[in-house]
Amino acid sequence: MAAPDHLFNLRNHFYLGAFQSAINNSDIPNLPQEDAVERDCLVYRSYIALGSYQLVVNEIDDSAATPLQAVKLLALYLSNPENKESTISSLKEWLADPAIGNNSTLRLIAGIIFMHEEDYNEALKHTNAGGTMELHALNVQIFLKMHRSDYAERQLRVMQQTDEDHTLTQLASAWLNLAVGGSKIQEAYLIFQDLSEKYPMTGLILNGKAVCCMHMGNFDEAETLLLEALNKDAKDPETLANLIVCSLHLGKSSSRYLSQLKLSYPHHILVKRATSAEENFERAIQSVA
Repeated sequence: MAAPDHLFNLRNHFYLGAFQSAINNSDIPNLPQEDAVERDCLVYRSYIALGSYQLVVNEIDDSAATPLQAVKLLALYLSNPENKESTISSLKEWLADPAIGNNSTLRLIAGIIFMHEEDYNEALKHTNAGGTMELHALNVQIFLKMHRSDYAERQLRVMQQTDEDHTLTQLASAWLNLAVGGSKIQEAYLIFQDLSEKYPMTGLILNGKAVCCMHMGNFDEAETLLLEALNKDAKDPETLANLIVCSLHLGKSSSRYLSQLKLSYPHHILVKRATSAEENFERAIQSVA
C-alpha cells in the first residue's frame, strides 16, 4: 500500500494560489526529513509569492538543504533587481556542481528564474528532463511562452499519464486550452469552475475564469470575477493587468489599475508596453509640433 501523502493539502493550497492557507496549515507533525524539507520549501515559496522576500532570505541559512538554498536564491533574485547578475551567476555555479546540479528543486528554481529572464532555451536546459509534476507544469508554461503549444501538449500528455486528476495536470490543461483558443476556451472555463467547486476560491482560480470570460466576450462577468479577486489581494499583478484589459473593453477608465501596477510591479510586461506606447506617442507629437 502507498504511504499516505502528508503534504497533499499543503501542495494543493500552494498550486492554487492559497498562499496564506499554505503557511497557516503547514504545521504537520512527525514528517520524515525529506518531507519536512519539501514542506519548508512550499512555505517559503508561499512567502515569496506574497512578496515577503526578506523573511525568506533571513530565515534560510547557509547550512540548509540544497532545495531550501535554491528557494533562497529565488527570493534574492526577486528582491534585488540590481543584483540579478550575481544571483544568476551563483545559480549557474550550483547547476554545474555534479553533487547538487540535478536536484529537482534547484532545476525548478532555475527554470523559474530563466523564464523571468525570458531566456526560455536556458530554462528548458534544466527543466526539460522533468522528473516531478511541477517541472512538467513549468515546461508547459515555458512552451506556451514560446508559442509552441504542440510541445506544451506533449508535456501535458506526460502529466495525464502520470496522474490525470492532479491539480497541476488540471491547471496545465486549462492553460493549454486558453492558448489554443476557439472552442477550447469553454473547456478551460469548466476546469476552473470545477476547481472552484472543489477548493476554496483563490485569486488564481478567479483570474482563470475571468480570462476565459474575456475570451468569450463576457466582459461584465469577467469584471465581477476580477473585482472579487482584487478583494482577496489588492496588489496581485495578474488581477490588476486583467482589470486593465477588461476595463478597456467595457469602455471604463483603467488608469487607477495601471497606476497601481506601475507602483507595485514596474517591470510587468503591461507596464513596459504602456510606457513604450506613451513614449512613442510623445515622440510622434514632437515630430509634428
